Amino acid sequence: MTNRATSPGLWALAWRRLRADKVAMVSLAVVAAFLAMLALSSSGLIVADWEDEVGVNYAPPSFAGAAGGLAAKSPGAPEAALPDNAFDPLADDIKALRAELGKGARQVTSAALDMYGQVDPLAAEVEQLRAELRAATPGDVAAKQTARRETLPFGADKWGHDVIKKTIKGAETSIVVGLVAALLAVSLGTLFGAVSGYYGGLVDDFFNWFYSIFTSIPSILMILTVAAVLQQKGVTTMVLILGLTGWTGPFRLIRAEYMKHKAREYVMAADAIGASSWRKMFAHIFPNVSHVALVQLSILVVGFIKAEVILSFLGFGVPVGVVSWGSMLNEAQNELILGKWWQLTAAAFAMALLVTAFSLFTDALRDALDPKLK
Repeated sequence: MTNRATSPGLWALAWRRLRADKVAMVSLAVVAAFLAMLALSSSGLIVADWEDEVGVNYAPPSFAGAAGGLAAKSPGAPEAALPDNAFDPLADDIKALRAELGKGARQVTSAALDMYGQVDPLAAEVEQLRAELRAATPGDVAAKQTARRETLPFGADKWGHDVIKKTIKGAETSIVVGLVAALLAVSLGTLFGAVSGYYGGLVDDFFNWFYSIFTSIPSILMILTVAAVLQQKGVTTMVLILGLTGWTGPFRLIRAEYMKHKAREYVMAADAIGASSWRKMFAHIFPNVSHVALVQLSILVVGFIKAEVILSFLGFGVPVGVVSWGSMLNEAQNELILGKWWQLTAAAFAMALLVTAFSLFTDALRDALDPKLK
């Protein structure tokens, strides 16, 4: 019995070429490391305590040291030039008013007493806070103060959050937005392109008209317009903004592929055995054009990660309380005035590393899936 040699398929040849490309494999390892970090962060196995105030305000990186002109404040150092009543700035004025009201030479009317009761409307809340502070034991307060370190390995932000943990948590938001939005855009582009390229005629004219509307407007203006219309910040909103505006590129390529493949012999054979139009589109043609959709997916992930950073930097992105690379860069622009560069460096380096690795891998994947290179 003889063994028949089978020729490798498209994906086997692509993987063989990818393994021979050292740059592609290193880029794939970097992307896989970021995705593993995303999974661990989402599950809470790492950086679950990123909001803990582990350092003093603007604690510098350890390799820079606490001195050298950096405004690193010792946890136990007293505040300089604090007013006598820093917690209640109206206390002195109220004390003087009470002394004035206590003089016997002046007759206090009921109207004046009512006015006095409105001088400090927060008196009850302030007194309650003071009682809670007095109830706290000195040992707990001292322990919290000594726990805040003057330096951290990669520095701290203005609240004392560890910058490296904050960067990892921000990667979770940025990567999720990039991946899910790219998947939505490619799905819409593939669906519209398949229907338009396969049916042609009036259906093709309608989708081309719809495509022309989206492409006639600059992409950044279209994104900002959709963001202004939705008027609600959040990860879901970001995914919808980017996904609903980024389908035009995949649509154009998938439509051209379907127009080319619908006249091939294997599609005619499927039509001869009675296959439906949707089965011919997605069970017969799509496997032969799926590499185009995959390459577009990887390209859009890079673009959408950068778009999320831009939108968050401009204030259209994630809400307050949700950290991303864009929100970190937005905070860092004010910190640079004070000479605090470490949050900007961490967020920019992480984003540049992922985007560069993903771009290099995308180029290698596109070359590996090119049928002309078989």
